[in-house]
Amino acid sequence: MEPMDDPASIAAAASNFASYPGPVTDAAAKEFLDSYPLPLLFSALESEYEVPGLEASVVSCLERIFKTSYGASLLPQCMVEHFLENSDKDEGIGVHAIAENGLLTSIITCLADGDDNVAKAATEAVKNLAKSTRGLELLFPSKEGEIMHLKQLAMNCSSLVRIRILSIAAALFSISSETAAAVYQSGLLNMFEQELNSTSDMLATLNLLELLYEFAATPNGAKYLLTKNTLHRLAATISNSSVDSMLRSRAMMICARLLSLDSVYSAVDELDVKNVIQAIDMNLELLKFTESNECEIALNSLGQIGLVMQGAELLLCSAPPTARHVIDAAFSRQGRNIQMAGTHALADISGVERSQSTLLLNDQAESCLRNLIYTAAENSSMRSPSNLFWSLLQQEPEVRLAVYRLIAGLVTRPWCLWEVCSKQEIINFVTNPFSETTKEGMEFRHSCCVAINNSLMASDYKNDAAFSQVAEKLQVAIKSGPYLAKVRTESTPLVITQERF
Repeated sequence: MEPMDDPASIAAAASNFASYPGPVTDAAAKEFLDSYPLPLLFSALESEYEVPGLEASVVSCLERIFKTSYGASLLPQCMVEHFLENSDKDEGIGVHAIAENGLLTSIITCLADGDDNVAKAATEAVKNLAKSTRGLELLFPSKEGEIMHLKQLAMNCSSLVRIRILSIAAALFSISSETAAAVYQSGLLNMFEQELNSTSDMLATLNLLELLYEFAATPNGAKYLLTKNTLHRLAATISNSSVDSMLRSRAMMICARLLSLDSVYSAVDELDVKNVIQAIDMNLELLKFTESNECEIALNSLGQIGLVMQGAELLLCSAPPTARHVIDAAFSRQGRNIQMAGTHALADISGVERSQSTLLLNDQAESCLRNLIYTAAENSSMRSPSNLFWSLLQQEPEVRLAVYRLIAGLVTRPWCLWEVCSKQEIINFVTNPFSETTKEGMEFRHSCCVAINNSLMASDYKNDAAFSQVAEKLQVAIKSGPYLAKVRTESTPLVITQERF
């Protein structure tokens, strides 16, 4: 902040401006602020100088300035940001000044300003205001008869501004459970549900879905979405072939984000989850693994759902099992991106990211997983899962990363452990420090070795003489660490005969 050279002159100038007769014009406000910039006035409010009437004069002066169009445009850009960031949590100068001088209306109005910088500053001001108990009460008054300016603006503004307000609501949900509860109880979000159902503007709908995706990223936001029957509406969007693919893709991503949370499965009807899975299944059935972004997103979404044990079981126990699409994409070479998406998704479903206690699924799901993989192998030229894994490991580095994850997830099953350990080429490859040259590749290869070794040591095969060399190679590879890709070389002296003339 700029230093206060003469607080007495500031007090006098502010007093004269505040008592000037008649309305204040934009030109007058600008002329005053050119001489006494806002940072200087703010420092006057924060100063400890004992100048009679200083605080009252500056506050009255600012009140008149911010009632002008010019002053209102500066409010979110400078004043509010400064006040709120430097105030005490509940009763700081900024929140108090806004409450006492009725400045909230000006802040809210600036959300609809045509100048993006002004609107952005107003947005940040509202978010900062909501961080305090008093500020939250200003934004979402609980007393009957009090005006909720934010909701009032949302009801009487353009679609663009409504999206901006919903974006603020999404951000507030992530601050705390108190702010989430205040937004939810305000009823502010009801109008956006209506707009999502009725809008014929694809861009507006896409923007709404983007914001729902943000809601799904936080526990409080996800809780709100689940209470509003969102899964049912999103499933309808995914299964509607007349809806643009961008909207279907975003709807799948929102559902996947929600269904990748353990808490969701105890909060929603299982039928709603099944409807989402069936909608994605139908979508993939129509796409037939075309090399498209929508197909890739659908496979990634199934992988996200499979991260959670309940989700993986539903993917495998549906009739027909939706997980078949993932396995087909992983093993049938439908295209590089599709194969990678399918392999990563299958790794997620197999439990590579789950804790040990939730890695294995129920008997029906495990049986289905095994049968699907063996069927895929029998229907290919590879004839066995071990040959499928080996074939994938011989592909490009990006694909191998997915295969390392897949093996690490599946190998805890005895049938897969046998397939991997009985294939000498696989063991030689994953234990070879020269197999990978990138840091990520080395780490994934090493993690795969650790997973195979842990499963082998916990299995009935650990004392099998046929696998003794396998165990030895794995343990050597693990002890060597992931980064033994270069062998140390010593300098070799070069001895030559001296040239003579």
